[in-house]
Amino acid sequence: MVSISSLEVSFNGGTLFDGVTFMVNPRDRIGLVGKNGAGKSTLLKIIAGLQAPTGGHVAIPDGVEVGYLPQIMQVSDGRTVMDEALTAYAHLQNLEQKLEHITKELGERLDYESNEYAKLIERLNEVNDRYHMLGGDNREGEAEKALLGLGFKRSDFGRQTTEFSGGWRMRIELAKILLQHPDIILLDEPTNHLDIESIQWLEEYLKSYSGALILISHDRAFLDAVTNRTVELLLGKAYDYNVPYSKYVELRKERREQQLAAYRNQQKTIEKTEEFIERFRYKATKSNQVQSRIKQLEKIDRIEIDDEDTASLNIKFPPAPRSGNVVYLAKEVQKRFDDKVIFSNANISVERGERIAFVGRNGEGKTTMSRIIVGQLPYEQGESIVGHNVNIGYFAQNQDDLMNGDFTVYDTLESVATGEIRTRLRDILGAFLFRGDDVDKKVRVLSGGERSRLAMARLMLEPYNLLILDEPTNHMDMRSKDILKGALLKYDGTLIVVSHDREFLDGLVNKVYEFRDGKVKEHLGSIWDFLQRRKLESMREIDLQTTPAAQKNSPQKKKEAQAEAAQEVSYADKKEKDKHQRRQQRQREELEKQIERCDAELAKMDAELAENPTKATLNFFEKYNALKKQQDELMWKWGEMI
Repeated sequence: MVSISSLEVSFNGGTLFDGVTFMVNPRDRIGLVGKNGAGKSTLLKIIAGLQAPTGGHVAIPDGVEVGYLPQIMQVSDGRTVMDEALTAYAHLQNLEQKLEHITKELGERLDYESNEYAKLIERLNEVNDRYHMLGGDNREGEAEKALLGLGFKRSDFGRQTTEFSGGWRMRIELAKILLQHPDIILLDEPTNHLDIESIQWLEEYLKSYSGALILISHDRAFLDAVTNRTVELLLGKAYDYNVPYSKYVELRKERREQQLAAYRNQQKTIEKTEEFIERFRYKATKSNQVQSRIKQLEKIDRIEIDDEDTASLNIKFPPAPRSGNVVYLAKEVQKRFDDKVIFSNANISVERGERIAFVGRNGEGKTTMSRIIVGQLPYEQGESIVGHNVNIGYFAQNQDDLMNGDFTVYDTLESVATGEIRTRLRDILGAFLFRGDDVDKKVRVLSGGERSRLAMARLMLEPYNLLILDEPTNHMDMRSKDILKGALLKYDGTLIVVSHDREFLDGLVNKVYEFRDGKVKEHLGSIWDFLQRRKLESMREIDLQTTPAAQKNSPQKKKEAQAEAAQEVSYADKKEKDKHQRRQQRQREELEKQIERCDAELAKMDAELAENPTKATLNFFEKYNALKKQQDELMWKWGEMI
């Protein structure tokens, strides 16, 4: 379908691609991978015809339609959501004109038995089939399905696109591409602005999609669910693996080991040859042999090894100043935008050293609550209390957009750095893989992942004791995500992370707040414990406790379904269930009393230590730690019973 042959791209004296070659066949599901800056987005732009290569070519047969969703896009204004989605059918006007023209010609001809008339009938059928396949007879219905699948509500269809955030407007563009049914779809990080339910809908859509797909994504699970082939961009070359991402990782490791062995052998040969040349360069009796060795060196096709796997990204956040035991409290907080209540009666407790995840669907208030904590947003009811000596570092979703595009990488840090740390800016940038000439690059030319890393580097310029990170891994490649996670695991402050990435959160957090249906619910334990208790297989199922079919049901149908389900439960079963619930309630209440006693005793010991530091004896701390351990065990038991 698409032939990419000997592609070359050079700029500013450097080479991005050097002979990239591979084929895209019908029904291929290709995951395009490589470190940030390897040229993944550039390759999609070239295939889409938006950028010209320095050399080589991309061959796309006539009539093959390409749909392209960029990572960053310009969106149009002046229409409602539905009207903007329906612009996807502009290409049907041409088909409608063809149908009208052929129908008119058939009506004027009388040579019903001729070959020309038969060919015209055949052409009419072809155009008509194409028209129906592209949804010409049910445009609004198809547009509605796509918009609902991507998370819009029917009440949103009549709203102006300008009322929506960039992430939601990206969904409109994605819906338009899907509605056009192109022969090949190019998607650059489509899941960055999607919530869990929409990601699963998109997965299912792409699985049944009849065309070819080239996908850039840093979501391992999404790649494995959707792709069947992986193309890696590495050192200007393309390496093709006919397997999904997880299998590719294994095969790539084997290939790299072979590559390293070949590289070492070649280096030994080169060293011996160079040693011979230097030793006998000026001996007349060896001149022929020296010249022969020089020619051998010139002909060697030197093996390159990517330094990404050997480079260390040693990120370490500054030590966190000690804060009070209570870092943040939200008491019965309510937030609304105009007439829409985002959440109400929200209660959140954050203690020193806790690691907390905010999870849930887009629009349920995770970012809103983060901004309330930081003090960027007002709220209508309740209390929002930041604890004693708490210094907050906030990474916003659009953090990378807030940087000046005309600044260099180095200038971006220098403009906010103060004091002694100004002497360590290059070391900090080096830890975030900005080395050598990278520090002189303009921010506007950086990839999404590079901008995210730079924004994260800015957070290191001040010792915060509460980090609030809103989707910090968006645009980051797999390795950068793993390294950031490692740095956060070593961080000794308090952490709140807004994320849909289960792999990133697993092992990182010890408490989860779920934002759903205007409520905020606390779940104690790790993200894995949360998933287990909810009997979920992955983070993508958080929003799917109610099936799509059930969501479409009217309130009346829901009541009927509940009534039918109730009839299936026998009276004896119901009685036993009620008895079990009462027993559990008593156990929970007893645990809560014990937890309250521990809280009171710990608070008393904290106060005693603050008033009289001489109490800080070994026996005092042994008693304190034993009490803290007892409290943790009680909290765990209580959490298991929720």
